[in-house]
Amino acid sequence: MKNALKLTLIGVILSIILLDCEGFREDETISLDKFEDGIHHWNLYSKIKTTDRLDSTDYIGIANNLLSYQNEDGGWPKNIDWLANLDPDSVLAQLSPRYRRSTFDNRNTFGQIEYLSEVYQKTEEQKYMLGAERGLLYILNNENPAGGWSGWDTDAITFNDDVMTGIMELLLDVKNNDPKYQWIPNEIRHQLNEAYERGLQTILNCQIEIGGVKTAWCQQHAFGTYEPVQGRSYEYPSVTARESVDVIRFLMKIEEPSEEVINAIRSSVLWLSSVAITNTAYKTIPIEERPYHETTINFDRVIVPEKNARRLWARYYDLKDSKPFLSKLDGTIVYDLSEISLDRRVGYDWYGFWPEELLTNDYPSWRESRRAIL
Repeated sequence: MKNALKLTLIGVILSIILLDCEGFREDETISLDKFEDGIHHWNLYSKIKTTDRLDSTDYIGIANNLLSYQNEDGGWPKNIDWLANLDPDSVLAQLSPRYRRSTFDNRNTFGQIEYLSEVYQKTEEQKYMLGAERGLLYILNNENPAGGWSGWDTDAITFNDDVMTGIMELLLDVKNNDPKYQWIPNEIRHQLNEAYERGLQTILNCQIEIGGVKTAWCQQHAFGTYEPVQGRSYEYPSVTARESVDVIRFLMKIEEPSEEVINAIRSSVLWLSSVAITNTAYKTIPIEERPYHETTINFDRVIVPEKNARRLWARYYDLKDSKPFLSKLDGTIVYDLSEISLDRRVGYDWYGFWPEELLTNDYPSWRESRRAIL
């Protein structure tokens, strides 16, 4: 009887150990979500093609790749396939000097810092911590004195490509003592917390008013004045639905929001609800395959009337009356998607459903969770 009991106990212990090991193995994968945009652009534009890629669970190999591409200033060039088994010098040699520069564009640099921090948490290898620290210093060194960060297309506070929100989410994690950032030295942590406070106030200052009513945000805002400004030729000063959704989601992550943050969330959600486009469908249709950058394309996009279609949002809304508009590559404003070239119709999100999940699920959940302070 005793032997049977011992065997049972041993079996239970082994089962627990195996479950722990399985849990550890499952935990080996680190999210690659922030790298997807850059890898997508690599596949579109890079002339180097390879099927020799690291497995997504090989976080050591991926982290070593990240370190091999890190620039002297602590940042990273954008649009690299971080999983490709390629010689970094060969990859960089085929890039122009501009494309070798560090940037936050296409969800870049803050993702590498996060990834290296997680790898350091798992391995305790100093090189990953040092790489992440250099990345954080790049963020601090590139903050505008007035608060905020820019992409590389314009010298302005940039909400495109999650530049502002991506950096601010990282800084919020640092402020909230996320375990993967426990290694950060106190002096740097203090500077990051100060940068967070300036960044948050910058976001609130950028919220656009139309007729005295707060709406949402533009893709770019001027440093200091916070006015909406033009980015690329087709990125007019406007209120932008896509980027504003990301801003609102960031603000909703703040555990103890101020009255100003709460009002910013409420007013921007109301604006998004008011500018939804109804009885109109945004569709992808098949076309004959044709060249598209370094690859091919076999679809087009159209806007068509359709009763009871799911509600839709434009990328750009006019600053005077919140009327949707589009822009050709040369900056000509138009109001019909068919007037945009095929390359720009399929290569840029002029319309989308970005606010739907926010309005139907995220915002009601946030409001319920903050009931005590709202």
